[in-house]
Amino acid sequence: MPELPEVEITRRGLIPLLNQTVKNVVIRNASMRWPIPAHLPQTLINKKLLSLKRRAKYILAEFVDANNAANSGTLLLHLGMSGRITLLDRNYPPEKHDHFDIHFNDGQVLRLRDPRRFGAVLWAGLEPNNHVLLSVLGPEPLDENFNAKYLHAELRTRSAAIKVAIMDSHLVVGVGNIYASESLFRARIHPETPAKQLTLKQCERLVVEIKTTLNDALNAGGSSLRDFFGADGNPGYFQQEYFAYGRTDKPCRVCSKSIKCIRLGQRSTFFCAHCQKR
Repeated sequence: MPELPEVEITRRGLIPLLNQTVKNVVIRNASMRWPIPAHLPQTLINKKLLSLKRRAKYILAEFVDANNAANSGTLLLHLGMSGRITLLDRNYPPEKHDHFDIHFNDGQVLRLRDPRRFGAVLWAGLEPNNHVLLSVLGPEPLDENFNAKYLHAELRTRSAAIKVAIMDSHLVVGVGNIYASESLFRARIHPETPAKQLTLKQCERLVVEIKTTLNDALNAGGSSLRDFFGADGNPGYFQQEYFAYGRTDKPCRVCSKSIKCIRLGQRSTFFCAHCQKR
């Protein structure tokens, strides 16, 4: 599943569309995780794409109507488990799993491909932060308000394993399975440690490593495992730098002991029992 770095890389790849005007919208298959709103072809036509932002794993595309501000609004895009958003020429023919297009006047096309159809295309209107999917989210991990004092205070009543806790989007957004395992390895914290047992010093280290891990992934273009490619079609390379994720029984890059894999919160969890002692 694309995580925060992959979504951010996708957002950046769509920047050439800014200030372009929608020519038409094509819905080939509306049956996604939530149905694609049937009104989008009428709603988006002739609107200009003013901004592209990211909140958690959602891309927020703000469209404006120069003649009527009340008709402006924001489109929410989510990649789901296997979705890709690509930027293509209008003459590029759609393929089997290409479910949604936005065609722009300059000939560019934003296209959503999603074989498993767990992604989303939703209209959030003028107040996207009030949308039910966004209003309950915790802070962004790269923002200043995600810090050790905040994390320590939030964890004091949580008995869940720390890896499960940091993957909870109510606590902090965008720390998915890959980057949770990698951040905990770098912070030398065992993933099964009860969250409420973390000291302030451990929280300081974990916050630093979450931010560092995500920034390293962004600099590497994200992680390309099965499905992720950026909007320009290029893969990411962060998977070549993994310390723990997906490296079961391989030697730890720090101590040479074998990487272990367990299940936590129904997700595979990778760690080094020597470097990440409980």
